[in-house]
Amino acid sequence: MSTIFWEISKRNIRIHMLRSTLAMLGIIIGVVAIASMGILGNSVVQVVSASLSSVGDSVIVTPYAGGGGMGMGGGGGGGSSADLKLTDQNYQQIKRAVAPNVAIPVHSTSEHMKVGVGSDDIVAMIYGLPTDQTKDLLPDLESGDYSNGNSGCLVGSTFAKDHNLKVGSRISIGKDGEYGALRVTGIIKERGMSFDISTDNAIVATKDWFENTYNDQNEYNEVVVKVTSGDTASVKTTIEKQLNRNTKDKTVSVIDSKATLASIYETFGTVTTFVTAIGGISMIVAGVSIFNIMMMSVNERIKEIGIMRSIGTQKKEVMSMFIYEAAIIGIVGSLIGGFISLIAGYAISALMFKTTQYLFTVTSMMSVVEGVGFGIIICLLCGLYPAWHAANLSPIDALRHE
Repeated sequence: MSTIFWEISKRNIRIHMLRSTLAMLGIIIGVVAIASMGILGNSVVQVVSASLSSVGDSVIVTPYAGGGGMGMGGGGGGGSSADLKLTDQNYQQIKRAVAPNVAIPVHSTSEHMKVGVGSDDIVAMIYGLPTDQTKDLLPDLESGDYSNGNSGCLVGSTFAKDHNLKVGSRISIGKDGEYGALRVTGIIKERGMSFDISTDNAIVATKDWFENTYNDQNEYNEVVVKVTSGDTASVKTTIEKQLNRNTKDKTVSVIDSKATLASIYETFGTVTTFVTAIGGISMIVAGVSIFNIMMMSVNERIKEIGIMRSIGTQKKEVMSMFIYEAAIIGIVGSLIGGFISLIAGYAISALMFKTTQYLFTVTSMMSVVEGVGFGIIICLLCGLYPAWHAANLSPIDALRHE
């Protein structure tokens, strides 16, 4: 008997194809909105995670720039945060506090330079790192080897591509080469975003070369601690206790990269939830449309329902007939919406992220499943009352209806 009512439901959808298609279109739009926003949000989180995963074990210590611009080591005076430095005494304190973890002092400055033959002056960031600790901070090279002399340097992958540099190329530092030249010994693998140092478009020289060139001994722009023993939160707390004993006159600012990453992920998660909720609103609007269509269907078929009830059709059978209609519209519309979401997700990933590797992941596919499931549930819920209303019509009143 249920097969008969299933066929009646399909027949009614065919008879009112335009109306059913418009209702289905609303469901499709709702599913696409929910699933596409979910895919986009999850892809962004995974892209950021992949870019920052290599620096999730770092604690970055910089000069404290607040509190009236106090200098390091208790010295007073104003000035911008760019003028503030960590002293060698600060570095030694940090080194002792975080042992056995590695503390790496970092020099940095922006400088004019010439790259290649006949090139114009460009301005790029130059870092100075201790030769024996460079590998701790930059473990991956795209090509070449680490510099073991003051005349060698590493360059970021983006910097190398933009200026056609290879291992063995020479870079003139300073206007008219006033600071001499460095030979490229290695190209650093692309790191993307980072909390410690941004090397993709920079040059990394040795600490000795930097100090000799800029007469900048025993003062550092930052210290990067690579945490291999313990956790980043406890290392941060230890550094703050050692160097910021006086809360009114702080010496350093300490950034826990893992905590910062967690905060970034939480923010992206909130944004994803918000935009997905907006998609959910469109789904609810589509559900209202389904409700209206089902009520119209009931009102148009009151006499048919009266005849069916008068020949012995049970209430649950009449109810199932209208639920089948809502289910067909919901399932077909949701599946089409899910398929379109995959196409939209593929296009978004290819255009925005230049890769589709984050599309077919568990979290992204769950967004599609959630969108499809929500679409089907909304349709069934919005079809329940019209179905119940139809099943509870009085057969006598229904037959008299004009």
